[in-house]
Amino acid sequence: MAHRDGAIEELVLADGPIELTVLPGVGARLHRLRVFGRDLIRTPAEPSVHIRDPFFWGSYVMAPWCNRLSADRVDVGSRRVELGSNFPDGTAIHGQVYARPWEHDGHGELWIRGGGDGWPWQYEVRQRIAVTPRTIGLALSLTNRSDDPMPAGIGIHPWFMRPIQVGIHAASVFPTNLDSQPIPDPVHGPFDRREIGEMADGLDASWADLADPPVELVWPDAGIRATMRMSAPTGYIVAANPPGVDAIAVEPETHAPQGLRRLLGHEPGGLTLLEPGHALDLDVELAFDRL
Repeated sequence: MAHRDGAIEELVLADGPIELTVLPGVGARLHRLRVFGRDLIRTPAEPSVHIRDPFFWGSYVMAPWCNRLSADRVDVGSRRVELGSNFPDGTAIHGQVYARPWEHDGHGELWIRGGGDGWPWQYEVRQRIAVTPRTIGLALSLTNRSDDPMPAGIGIHPWFMRPIQVGIHAASVFPTNLDSQPIPDPVHGPFDRREIGEMADGLDASWADLADPPVELVWPDAGIRATMRMSAPTGYIVAANPPGVDAIAVEPETHAPQGLRRLLGHEPGGLTLLEPGHALDLDVELAFDRL
């Protein structure tokens, strides 16, 4: 079901106790997620807030890269990547499609084409959203529409409402996303999230060597538990608990921070080099239960 809030179209997908509101015109992002009558992602009062402040609300797709890349000029084969900074830390963050208008079929299939600007390849991103009475499924696909290989990464960036407890079942971690080291450390101290609990304030890191399920979430006041599973050629979980935001980001991604540097430097966790016409897929499932 679709309707419009002012100039912003809202697509509602629901089944039983789960209801999603999607904004095709603002990055195909999840504007609202209600489960058992409770809002579980950070939803602004007006959908237009997503346009003015695109990074800290709802849940959005990141492509053709996730997290941070350097805003410097970089040559990849015969092409030059020349991205400007879109974040106060001076990086190019979260790709190019998080706030652009997407096409859709009205039933949970959305798509967009991009590239040919600071990202010199052409690409297509698709998101297929499926809702059942217990689960949300997000099937993401990034396809190289250029005639030579393209670096590629894809992920989603949900902001889950507090109070929340988080478990990240991972053996290693990149302790910072801003200037991440080449090789992850074994999990330790506040970065050992294998027991579910509250995250330390200011934590902003990436976890690797994931177990199944990689993520567990509990909203104790709402009496709701969720498990997050992901299927991808390689998988990472980024989580951030920034000051001044009443939510925590827990992001499944296909590469580690600074993915282009990692690809060119042969470091672990780099962007995938996609051949022309090939696709990089990421499937994410959130399954919900009452405590």
